[in-house]
Amino acid sequence: MDNLFIAASASSPEVDFRFDERKLSLKGESYPENAAQFWGDIIAVLRQFLEQETDGTSITVNVALAYFNSSSTKMLFSLFGTLNEKAKSGTEVILNWYHDEEDDTIFEFGQELSEDFPNLVFHDQAVKSE
Repeated sequence: MDNLFIAASASSPEVDFRFDERKLSLKGESYPENAAQFWGDIIAVLRQFLEQETDGTSITVNVALAYFNSSSTKMLFSLFGTLNEKAKSGTEVILNWYHDEEDDTIFEFGQELSEDFPNLVFHDQAVKSE
């Protein structure tokens, strides 16, 4: 399966899904005009990869989103739900949640994810402000 790379824009994050390395990364901010369309296509490709994936090797997901709006939040829950289902079936899915150490909102969202998707191996990664 081909890797997926979408460069960051002013309102959407960088998406770097290296399926061959089993590493998925999201970085930047997410408030696209049509979050369902932007994220829907990404989630569809992710589902296709997860359906084809059968060797059980762990998948690492790195998320460093500094901001996301409510529409993106809904789509992120769908994305993490998809990964959680794969983890339920026995594939280890490691979620590295990066956030500014002073950003309580992003930190708390990460904590909510760790509670809502218990099959994901969650690692909170506080990053110092520059």
